[in-house]
Amino acid sequence: MKGLSIMSVIGSAVPARIRDLGLLACWYVVRDGEIVSKPLLCREDARALCEHLEGALLA
Repeated sequence: MKGLSIMSVIGSAVPARIRDLGLLACWYVVRDGEIVSKPLLCREDARALCEHLEGALLA
């Protein structure tokens, strides 16, 4: 898979510090199969970061 995409993880795959907040899911921005972001708390944040990074790649 090429380009940027958003990956979600749930349950035990969520980092402990996020589960400690009571959240059972988080999102990452992924480029060419490699995670390029920290764990994000909502999909909207992941989407905004993905759009920002896409813009930077085109510049």
